Amino acid sequence: MNRYLAILLLLILSTSGCAELKQIKNNDTVIENETNMKQQIATFLTFQDNNAENAMNFYVGLFDNSKIIKIDRWGENSPGKEGQIMHATFELNGKLFMCSDSPPIHDWDFTPAISNFVECGNDAEIERLFSELSEGGTVTMPLNNYGFSQKFGWVIDPFGISWQLNLK
Repeated sequence: MNRYLAILLLLILSTSGCAELKQIKNNDTVIENETNMKQQIATFLTFQDNNAENAMNFYVGLFDNSKIIKIDRWGENSPGKEGQIMHATFELNGKLFMCSDSPPIHDWDFTPAISNFVECGNDAEIERLFSELSEGGTVTMPLNNYGFSQKFGWVIDPFGISWQLNLK
């Protein structure tokens, strides 16, 4: 049964990823048809603890020029918990991200081997991001000069996502 749910989830997510992308900006709706779009690579976050919406809202509130683009929720009698995120698309400072609450629990989870690398423009920005991302999370490398950067830090946030922060 779990294999069936995983296959169903992949089919749903793959079809929603190929659908038209809607962007809302200054009350104008721009619709880009998939044939007019270049292939995009987006980070996809699969949450197994029903934290997709909390994480997405946290990240959108943390980074400038960020927004939620679209949310599709699990409905009644669906494989996922009703109301949880089946598929969501959002931007963090103009970069495309996607997430979902996975109905099947997998043998894997997030790993620090894959991380989000953020170039920070000034000391205040790197300090703020490091503080907010590490609160309730894990600091793997405190902010410091490690020789390859004047200021660098690595944290795993409370949702299990790994972030490298670098001062330009």
